[in-house]
Amino acid sequence: MSAVSHTPRVALLDIEGTTAPVSFVHQVLFPYARKHLPALVAEQAHDPAVHAELEEIARLAPGVPPMEQLTRWMDADAKVGPLKALQGIVWAQGYQRGELIASLYPDVVPTLETWAKAGLTLAVYSSGSQPAQKLIFGHTQQGDVTPLFSKFFDLRVGGKKEAESYRNILRETGWQAQDVLFLSDVTAELDAAAEAGVQVCQIVRPEDGTVAGKHHPVVATLPEAARLFGLPGAEPQA
Repeated sequence: MSAVSHTPRVALLDIEGTTAPVSFVHQVLFPYARKHLPALVAEQAHDPAVHAELEEIARLAPGVPPMEQLTRWMDADAKVGPLKALQGIVWAQGYQRGELIASLYPDVVPTLETWAKAGLTLAVYSSGSQPAQKLIFGHTQQGDVTPLFSKFFDLRVGGKKEAESYRNILRETGWQAQDVLFLSDVTAELDAAAEAGVQVCQIVRPEDGTVAGKHHPVVATLPEAARLFGLPGAEPQA
């Protein structure tokens, strides 16, 4: 595919399937949350952060016991604010106890460091809550890489498959749409971002079995995206 004419100034990155393996999210984080959420709901319901999310569950699902509703959402892999927030609280406790450490693809940190040094603005947009995003990047096998990022966006700006969510990000930051490159493995998210005028690129990781779309640029790694969009690439690792 030919090189893109307008070099991005902002890289907006998805997490699952883009910077972190799907297996880490689905085989490590989700089971951990499912195991520990009942105790959180039962024992920490008076904690202000937990209490606020339990009230939101009651508003969204009147009369349904909170853990029952959370289980329904987890079974459906629903992108719902209260679930994501409570999962984030559970994961924070797991990271603090040393029971969780994030796995990122090996090309991710070197490339992001190269981009940051070159002056590119880096940001994250994931359905996981902002605190959960910071936990992942704050507890990686390469250490804390959160300082590389300027912004973290979650469902509070809207769903990732809705063009208005990307317009909300542009309004909040003042970024120009053509200056932003959104990297994700999900074609519906890329469709929405492109509708908002944002440059997009699909990351198709062979390890995740991602199916390549037909309407957007497709690469397998962040260094490949760098070459395609005229960005500096990470130095080859020995």
